[in-house]
Amino acid sequence: MPAADAAQIIIFHTTWKILDPKLLPPPMQSNWLFGEVKKMKAVKFLLWVLCLHIVSLAVGPSSKNPLVFKWYNAQEEILGKKMKDWMRFSVAFWHTFRGTGGDPFGASTKMWPWEDGTNSVAMAKRRMRANFEFIDKLGVDFWCFHDRDIAPDGKTLEESNANLDEVVALAKELQGRKIRPLWGTAQLFMHPRYMHGAATSSELGVYAYGAAQVKKAIEVTHYLGGENYVFWGGREGYQTLLNTDMERELNHMARFLEAAVAYKKKIGFNGTLLIEPKPQEPTKHQYDWDAATSANFLRKYGLAGEFKLNIECNHATLSGHSQTLDLQGNSTKLLLEGAIMAIFNSFSFRTSKTLLVITTVMASEGIQFFTFFPSMICSCHHELETARINGLLGNIDANTGDPQIGWDTDQFLTDIGEATMVMLSVVRNGGLAPGGFNFDAKLRRESTDVEDLFIAHISGMDTLARGLRNVAKLIEDGSLDELVLKRYQSFDSELGALVEAGKADFELLEKKAMEWGEPKVPSAKQELAEMIFQSAL
Repeated sequence: MPAADAAQIIIFHTTWKILDPKLLPPPMQSNWLFGEVKKMKAVKFLLWVLCLHIVSLAVGPSSKNPLVFKWYNAQEEILGKKMKDWMRFSVAFWHTFRGTGGDPFGASTKMWPWEDGTNSVAMAKRRMRANFEFIDKLGVDFWCFHDRDIAPDGKTLEESNANLDEVVALAKELQGRKIRPLWGTAQLFMHPRYMHGAATSSELGVYAYGAAQVKKAIEVTHYLGGENYVFWGGREGYQTLLNTDMERELNHMARFLEAAVAYKKKIGFNGTLLIEPKPQEPTKHQYDWDAATSANFLRKYGLAGEFKLNIECNHATLSGHSQTLDLQGNSTKLLLEGAIMAIFNSFSFRTSKTLLVITTVMASEGIQFFTFFPSMICSCHHELETARINGLLGNIDANTGDPQIGWDTDQFLTDIGEATMVMLSVVRNGGLAPGGFNFDAKLRRESTDVEDLFIAHISGMDTLARGLRNVAKLIEDGSLDELVLKRYQSFDSELGALVEAGKADFELLEKKAMEWGEPKVPSAKQELAEMIFQSAL
């Protein structure tokens, strides 16, 4: 039985017939089971199945091996695509191979066995070999990089370019025909020259140096077969407006991006250019604050057709776009109905009367459920939807943050609820290609084993895979989509069509308002929406 199907211990048809006994765990592959099924009355049998289902959910996927995928199956087809094509997972070189465990209050905690303590070209090559060995063992096809992460800075721009060329030549050899960069980028934030930014620096020499560095980074991304190129403006912003000409800086940034578009086309690079929004850190206010701000910037300067957005979930938290989804039921009845609904969804039973009868029977039998669904902070969904409906969703940096900590913690995404919301946007977008999911995430400071690198990535991949599976459940069930359609059904009328076509003027609307009188406002059914969502997790 595939690991991803481990939670589905028993698969039933609506006739109560077990489709394939071989799918059962060995202890349950017995003739006794099938004999007992025939003897049971419908209600008692359903209760028995429900108990088995809840036990299976508590146990989870069967494997206890932390180095085995439990939900991700690259070749499995879900919603018309292979899982690997929905995901397009990528390893972030900087966090995985340059992450030290240091934080604002402490020094490095990690010293990987391939490191020699230097930042030489020879060390960069050894690190690159470790990168591709890791990618091969993990079974993904993409990686991402900053130029200065993979090759050391030189004393001059020419020396830096030569160092980069030497390491990139090795990367080209090691990646072969299968592996390629999901995207590349230039590191325009660490060196002291970029303390005022690069494209928005007040110093022309820095602007020119940044342009030269981006030119080279686009070239090597193209050479390696990269499918996208990212601009993350960590220092493209300000600390105070008292000494800042914001209009001039924004104009400079637009000219910088226009030049990047021109050069990309000149060298025949067909990859997508991506902007990665972030509200602050290290600057007090970053110019590409969030998806909406970035979309407005691109439209203002006529760049909307040339760029898409790389949405990072942790940045959404920092920009204040968090929403709390309460998945903790406040009564036994609520939890019970949610659990039964999950079973009914798999059986295609939908009648509320049957649900009420079974709920009543189980309550009378004193059956209790100790199920806990914590509240979730779903920070990424707003940003993804904003990018998607503006035609700008190009890539996702798969990570999460801690709303209690005031900086970019870049944790691996392990929240199943948030992953499901993320995948809702991805499926609605038709996928992310040529973008994908880049694990812009790092081990915690206290995690120092090489094994932890694998565990973290496997956990992140499994989490998003579960999210995709949950979305497939929601789509197959249809209840959530139906709830949303029903909420806006008044616009599915002749007048509603005129409104949405921009053909209903105020005079017409006033006439209708007087004709109809006080409108009746229906319930939004938020709790029902959350219950339906909960049933898929």
